[in-house]
Amino acid sequence: MSTTTPQQLVERALAASSADDSIVIVRDTSSANLRWANNTLTTNGVMVGVDVTAISFVAAGDGVAVGTSAGSASTLEQVSALVEAADAAARSAAAAEDAAELLGDRVSPDWDAAPERTDIRVYDAFAPALGEAFRAATAEDRVLYGFVNHDVVTTYLGSSRGLRLRHVQPTGHYACTGKDAGLSRSAWVGGATRDFLDVDASSMAEKVKQRLAWAERQVELPAGRYDTILPPSSVADLMIDAYWGAGARVANEGESVYSKRGGGTRIGEQLARAGVHLYSDPAYAGLECAPFNVAGASDNTESVFDNGLELGRTDWVTDGRLAALLQTRHSATLTEQPVTPMVDNLVLEVDGARGSEQDLVAGMEKGLLLTCLWYIREVDPQTMLLTGLTRDGVYLVEGGEIVGAVNNFRWNESPIDLLNRFSQASEAVPSFSREWGDDYFSRTATPALRIPDFNMSSVSQAQ
Repeated sequence: MSTTTPQQLVERALAASSADDSIVIVRDTSSANLRWANNTLTTNGVMVGVDVTAISFVAAGDGVAVGTSAGSASTLEQVSALVEAADAAARSAAAAEDAAELLGDRVSPDWDAAPERTDIRVYDAFAPALGEAFRAATAEDRVLYGFVNHDVVTTYLGSSRGLRLRHVQPTGHYACTGKDAGLSRSAWVGGATRDFLDVDASSMAEKVKQRLAWAERQVELPAGRYDTILPPSSVADLMIDAYWGAGARVANEGESVYSKRGGGTRIGEQLARAGVHLYSDPAYAGLECAPFNVAGASDNTESVFDNGLELGRTDWVTDGRLAALLQTRHSATLTEQPVTPMVDNLVLEVDGARGSEQDLVAGMEKGLLLTCLWYIREVDPQTMLLTGLTRDGVYLVEGGEIVGAVNNFRWNESPIDLLNRFSQASEAVPSFSREWGDDYFSRTATPALRIPDFNMSSVSQAQ
């Protein structure tokens, strides 16, 4: 490995640029993972890498043009090549419509610190317990498949205006799928963690075992609307879509569920039932994330000009009322609303909610427990209608108890509609989206929701 420090890469990039202004983002990433199949550990590995994004700004008529270049770089020469490419791209680009004054003169107190790293020792407690789970599964004719991953990314953000910001982000997740020996039943359990100190492999395997036992009785049901409990993981799936679709500019142009008829956004309007709160907070315990904005490119929800903006708690929905949308400084001038950039976590809470997912099940006379959503896609942005499939366990509830598993379905629902129609909610707990958590967005806290008329639009043949 190169002995060049991330700070040296930042300073070389800034010094090498011939543009009027420049920003450089250096990400030092380390990753450790384990994979298993057929009750056997199949692979494990540790990876380390450094990625650099160079952003150049040059005067273009009455505006500012932007050029970017990104890639793996661990030497001063590699960084200089990226900067040269970013400078050239800026000089050939048209003026950027999101141009704004760059931020500067702020230094993190730990700027000079070395990057933090993970390694395979993060699984020192998890791995032996996983081995015991393999032995128990083999003895009881179950088969386990799964994956755990732990990343530590140290980000260094520097600019020609004096920004020197550093943030360390640990991110981990686990996922385990179990099948019976005949491969006729399957169940999934997954979750997020910062350090694996709170992950118990034996507990994970026991949950898989319990869900497979629920599925010993198989029941065929037709498509229709069912009283359905969505666990926190499935609620996270849906809320992440609602969050990603909350771009202020798109809403202001009449293209989303957050658009106001006749023009503008629905900020200030009642979007969900009273008592619903959706917010992000970089300091939320267990979901901590970067307290400043990092953007390698501009789009409808992010702007490279906003690099370094301080982030704090942002309330997106307050007591059911839409309070804010994803705003760059540019979109904020169009909507005449405060600047509210994206934050890398999301929390959904409901006033007065008590108990857990299991408590909701205990209170249900007849309905479904839908443990896993899959292959979620947007059908209509104007209503945020989503479609997807169920997977690895839809369970039948009768008299407050789970009495069997039912076939899979295709479903069609809008997360915004669900926030108006749910009949019960549990307390919010740290959750993990199976659809989006692995690679995109793993820091969520959500409740379980009971939906009295969840739309299972058709039967799926997926097994």
